Amino acid sequence: MTLFDTISNDIKTAMLAKDKIRLEALRGVKKEFLEAKTAKGADGDLSDETAVKILQKMVKQRKDSAAIYQEQNRPELAERELAESGFIEEYLPKQMSPEELEKAIREIIAQVGATSAKDMGKVMGVATKALAGKTEGRLISEAVKRLLN
Repeated sequence: MTLFDTISNDIKTAMLAKDKIRLEALRGVKKEFLEAKTAKGADGDLSDETAVKILQKMVKQRKDSAAIYQEQNRPELAERELAESGFIEEYLPKQMSPEELEKAIREIIAQVGATSAKDMGKVMGVATKALAGKTEGRLISEAVKRLLN
């Protein structure tokens, strides 16, 4: 079962449970999936890899919105955004722990033969492809900077 099918089934479950926040979050996800499937140049299929990228983007957007709402003293809106991001995160692959990330980055640095901060571009190119979906790009970048310095 693809992520698209899973989301569609979970929308039905949320409707029956009358879980409004989960339902709204999942409907937003399905909308994004449908837009990606029907976008110009798309073949009408949505791979799970593409779906994971969409989910990551949506989680990041909601977390950013929540931070803005906190700054503007709107905790009720921030809570809703964080709740939605939590529901969406359930569909993402298990995220790497900081220790796992550091180990993977060290292996990539050794593989690429990087020795200084000048080689950050080479390491980031390999790392972002290898670790896509497993952790945030910002965390990868921070770890690479720290380990190369």
